[in-house]
Amino acid sequence: MQASEQLGILAEIGGDYREAARLHEEGVRSARELDLFTQVSFRLARQGRIALLTGDTVRAAELHEQARRSAAEQAHRPALQFAEIGLALGARRAGDLDEAEARLLPWLDWNRRLGVDIGVALILAQVGYVAELRGDAPLARTLHRDGLAAARRSGDPRALALAFEGLAGAGSAAAGPGDRATAAAELLGTAAELRESLGTPLPAAERQDVDRATARLRARLGDEAFATAFARGRTLSPQARAAELIECPGP
Repeated sequence: MQASEQLGILAEIGGDYREAARLHEEGVRSARELDLFTQVSFRLARQGRIALLTGDTVRAAELHEQARRSAAEQAHRPALQFAEIGLALGARRAGDLDEAEARLLPWLDWNRRLGVDIGVALILAQVGYVAELRGDAPLARTLHRDGLAAARRSGDPRALALAFEGLAGAGSAAAGPGDRATAAAELLGTAAELRESLGTPLPAAERQDVDRATARLRARLGDEAFATAFARGRTLSPQARAAELIECPGP
């Protein structure tokens, strides 16, 4: 059961959603046979993530709600958080930003109290995207910058890439001088290079936020200037760029 979970996660990261769904369904069966009801919750939620990524939003909501109820019955906070974040992701994709935020904020406080930096980074990224989609670019930038600091503390390079992408999204939505858009395009290049260096480029189903920022920046800068900035971003050190953004955030 534990092996199938890790294999399912790897399949999801690689974009092999059919295999991920099969492995997580197998995991739900195994967990139920063993009466490991907390694991039932986690594996149902992982199934929900795959349904969300493959566009089956109704099924995703059903699976995440089943996972939420199972976690609540066990009074298991980490499993409950995992299910609730899945429901928040679905709400954001559906455009219900109020519901997404309402589900995310309690868990942001919880992770901060426990000092779980990777959880803080993930939730701040999602709350930052909520702010961006509402048109509040300054708040989005603040949230993503705080998420970048948490990602840096966590030592997780994929969390660092997510924070760069979030900051690029906030930069793409902000009014102001053209150098802000250029810096945002560079951040997209840095994030892409970081992900590819790990062998985990974003699958198409997870590119919604990056593609939105890319479209805005191409429209603002033009294709050639965007490509130049993106390529320059690929050459920058992620660690140095993170330190610069945290220590000297700018306007």
